[in-house]
Amino acid sequence: MTMTPTMTTVEEPATKAPRRGGAIRYGRAVPFFVVPFGLLFILFYLLPIGYAIVQSLYTVERTGTFGPAREVFGGLEQYRRVFADGPFWASIGRVLLFGVVQVPVMLGLALLLALLLDSGLVKGRRFFRLAFFVPYAVPGVIAAIMWGFLYSPNLSPLKPVTSAVDLLSADFVLWAMANVVTWVYVGYNMLIIYSSLLAIPAEVYEAARLDGAGPARIAWSIKIPLVLPAIVLTTVFSIIGTLQLLAEPQVFRSFSSAVSSTYTPNLTVYSTSSVPNFNLAAAFSVVLALTTFVLSFAFLKFTSRSAR
Repeated sequence: MTMTPTMTTVEEPATKAPRRGGAIRYGRAVPFFVVPFGLLFILFYLLPIGYAIVQSLYTVERTGTFGPAREVFGGLEQYRRVFADGPFWASIGRVLLFGVVQVPVMLGLALLLALLLDSGLVKGRRFFRLAFFVPYAVPGVIAAIMWGFLYSPNLSPLKPVTSAVDLLSADFVLWAMANVVTWVYVGYNMLIIYSSLLAIPAEVYEAARLDGAGPARIAWSIKIPLVLPAIVLTTVFSIIGTLQLLAEPQVFRSFSSAVSSTYTPNLTVYSTSSVPNFNLAAAFSVVLALTTFVLSFAFLKFTSRSAR
């Protein structure tokens, strides 16, 4: 008589269902983090934008020459004046020329400095990293005043240079301001690109060295392509900052007669609001914001298509 062995099945322990209490507890904590940001975003971003748009739709009327001023709804009248304002569009063209030259030079220097710091060829990287970043800690107004004195033929310690070339003349003052902006923001952009370089895994470099790639080849074929998102980010920041140029031309007006009250778009807005004509200044601001958005969005679309 043969006995057939009985198969005993071992039941696996049932997995415990996740507790919903933790999820509910964390869900209740979310508003404590979101609401403060949402309130600040609405109060200091959305509401000012909405107020500027509303103000741009009104005009000021007077009863007689010296009658009391009153605001009335004017529709798109202020925008008609904006698009007919030649100096405003000339100022936009001026800052676009400024950006076409200054932004590539600034970001090229920032990329070069970041690659040097990441290469290991530079000793004392902490010192140089801080030294490159220090100009960004100088307020823009202070930097413009400092460079304005250096450019002034009567005050500059570099009189042989300033006497031979008038850096505050109409032909050179735009590029004199470009030098100030470059000096201030190279270190800031360098730090963004350098942080992106530090995030690249070391195994990528080791594999490239095993394939016989040298430092120059690694920098060109590996580092620059991998930090391209950081370069795009800094370019977008630079486009926005170029169209918002204000501190440098405002300070340089006291050094050079070539800088008028409508030299840059933001200076036009500032001068118009000082008249005061807040409604027209609001229309200028709305058009400038839309122009900045269009240029930034177009650049992002162009870079995204090129990356495919």
